[in-house]
Amino acid sequence: MNAPMNSLGNAQYRHIATHRIAGSLGAEVSGVDLSQDLPDAVLAEVRAALLAHQVIAFRDQTITPDQQLTFARRWGEIHLHPFMKGMPSHPEILAIIKRPTDKKNFGGSWHTDQMFSPNPAMGTMLYALEVPEAGGDTLFTNQYLAYESLSDGMKAMADTLRTVCVGDNFKQMDGRSRVDRYAGQMSEMTVKDPGNVQTTSIHPLVRTHPETGRKALYVGNHVQRFDGFTDAESEPLLNFFMQHSTRPEFTMRFRWQKGTLLLWDNRCVQHFAINDYDGDTRVMHRITICGDKPF
Repeated sequence: MNAPMNSLGNAQYRHIATHRIAGSLGAEVSGVDLSQDLPDAVLAEVRAALLAHQVIAFRDQTITPDQQLTFARRWGEIHLHPFMKGMPSHPEILAIIKRPTDKKNFGGSWHTDQMFSPNPAMGTMLYALEVPEAGGDTLFTNQYLAYESLSDGMKAMADTLRTVCVGDNFKQMDGRSRVDRYAGQMSEMTVKDPGNVQTTSIHPLVRTHPETGRKALYVGNHVQRFDGFTDAESEPLLNFFMQHSTRPEFTMRFRWQKGTLLLWDNRCVQHFAINDYDGDTRVMHRITICGDKPF
């Protein structure tokens, strides 16, 4: 089959198959064994599936940290989290762990990964080693749809706005640092000093995807205010964009299973890790892949 690749179905794929998860975004990909180094032709179809669906899931995978890193490096250089320590044996991998006695989870707000960096992460790869019997799902929202559903007038204004994105002071956390927020809350995850790594950046509110050419809202809880505006001036408009960007019809809820690897495109989605599994354990291995400067 030599039909061009698009999001209309599986006829365009020779090596993989996709099954949509929700009407807004997301697909499960079958026909791929991530314990093996993928041939270029297979990887090209996987990339096409990611661009078409924004979030792709590979079920029933059994991979080691080295194998996950091999797959991640096919997408680009590995991005190291400036605030969180990676695994001692594999510093490029962040072990996201919540034990039964932990109250806080990691990633429990609407955001896009590393938005506070000058060159935010292109993609995030999360592999499930242990999941609760119920709960621990992740929500995603399609930021293409969020932009495209705006009125022409709002699009015109949004196209002119730039956001100030901060890594260590979520506004809704009353200015508390990560160390303060996480103290005693997550027993097996360690906050570190970012040193001289830049963790405040200014980005356009509307970014153009460098591969698809589509425009998407680029917003999340790392945004503190609009550039050139005060906090008070920014707040009502920022609240509108945050609420609009997470409307139910733009979202997908992903149910984890042990052995699932999920890959998502930070250039056009936000995500939210739901903390609804007190008394259970959830263990994930996360790798983020370097991206480019939003435009």
